[in-house]
Amino acid sequence: MEKTGIRKLSISDILEILGDVPQSEGLHVYMGKGAITTIPFPYPYRSDNFSVMLILSGTMKLQLDLISHTANPNDLIIISPRTINHILEIGGNLELIAVSFTLDFARQSNRNKNEIDAFEFFASKAIPKLTFSEEECRNFIFLARLLMQENIEKNHEPYSDEVLHHTFSLLMYIVASRYKKENSGLKPELSRQEELTLKFLKLLDTHFKQQRSVQFYADSLCVTSGHLTKILKEVSGKTAGELIEEALLLEARILLSDPMLTIAQIADELRFSDQSSFGKSFKKNIGLSPTEYRRKNRR
Repeated sequence: MEKTGIRKLSISDILEILGDVPQSEGLHVYMGKGAITTIPFPYPYRSDNFSVMLILSGTMKLQLDLISHTANPNDLIIISPRTINHILEIGGNLELIAVSFTLDFARQSNRNKNEIDAFEFFASKAIPKLTFSEEECRNFIFLARLLMQENIEKNHEPYSDEVLHHTFSLLMYIVASRYKKENSGLKPELSRQEELTLKFLKLLDTHFKQQRSVQFYADSLCVTSGHLTKILKEVSGKTAGELIEEALLLEARILLSDPMLTIAQIADELRFSDQSSFGKSFKKNIGLSPTEYRRKNRR
């Protein structure tokens, strides 16, 4: 945590200040047990995470990148990474639900083009506040509670990863739907770096099985491989090669959950030269062979 100027708070710093217990890497759901009566962060700060906050009761006056906003019940505040946050005033027994997550977690939850498109507005700072209907609030609260439960218990229940990521996607769609209703025809204003990252992720979703060369994606995006890797590292914290490898590993884990597929068929589906090379690559990254992983995660 920085001691002077605009502080940079990690999720661990924020949870320590709020007196909350960490849930998992990449995702945290905050549901306070009572009203917030004092400002927890009486200074400007930045975070590397995305956050959405639904106001349940009370009010909050805050600045986002020096622009003032007042949040009332049923208002949802959207905070992108590196946004300067400064809470100025709270009142009326403030209660809220907050969901904080990393870009990497969102990417793992949103693999197809429609889901990536729905996520675009999160990367934009143009519309930081939305107002939910009563039904949207009820749905958000229900899903946030389920998300927190699955996030805490995800290593102990069958299909917990699937429930966790699909619940997160449902939350995202609720927010994206409200965004489009309030801002019909308005395209999110993304930085060039964010736009390039989203274009890369869409290409990756389409081609990751056939194309593992960083140069292929760089050529498709009309940039050098070095520039692409640099931008992806800045925005996502991962290089192009790491993101390609993660996409393959995620797909491999999904396919291994299907008992009808042999490991040889999975290796062929993922375009490995043979079962042995697939097994070596999988074990190098996961720490288990495909057979061991399948046995350990058998439903």
